[in-house]
Amino acid sequence: MTRSIRASRPVLAVIAAITLAGCAVEGRPAPQTPNAVRVTTEKDGRFLVLAGPSHRHAEPFLGVASTNFFLLRSFIDTQTGAIVHQLYVEDSYPGAERNWNAARLAYGNALRFVAISKNEITCELNCSYAEEFAASLPDELLRTNPEGFAVVFRAKSGAEKTITVRGDIVAKQLTAVAAARAARPAAAAAMPTAAAASAPAPPR
Repeated sequence: MTRSIRASRPVLAVIAAITLAGCAVEGRPAPQTPNAVRVTTEKDGRFLVLAGPSHRHAEPFLGVASTNFFLLRSFIDTQTGAIVHQLYVEDSYPGAERNWNAARLAYGNALRFVAISKNEITCELNCSYAEEFAASLPDELLRTNPEGFAVVFRAKSGAEKTITVRGDIVAKQLTAVAAARAARPAAAAAMPTAAAASAPAPPR
């Protein structure tokens, strides 16, 4: 079982900076090719954003490929070396609004929920909606669960969705993070250890 861990100051700082600056958190990552980890920069190079390959959690909505997928993404502060991971989810559906608002490990702690966007697709006949949201993931969670893990999201409507992140998805993301750190020695030198680069604060 993953133990409860506190966020280090560098990690809290990068969470605050990403949230206030809108650093890729509010940008919708397009589904990636099957094995690609896309690396981009935000805020004039302040942050490296690593978006992993996308995976389906449900069938594409109305056949649109850029719907109903999830992926891991990691934000590296190139000035402090702090790192924040997210499990990002796009959920498109018909019917009543779900309003996703909470996340937890399937067999563990609550996770910080990140609400990103919610849009009404159409209400011509029956309404349908698209929501984007994420759960902040402790670095230690990824590094101590090589077999993978599951996150349960819950909505105000009472709906629940379990996203299973397989071990190969975790391994690919950590490999990409290691490569990004190696490519930037200064950032790597400042990078907190796995124990220090801990989870963001749990949801308020």
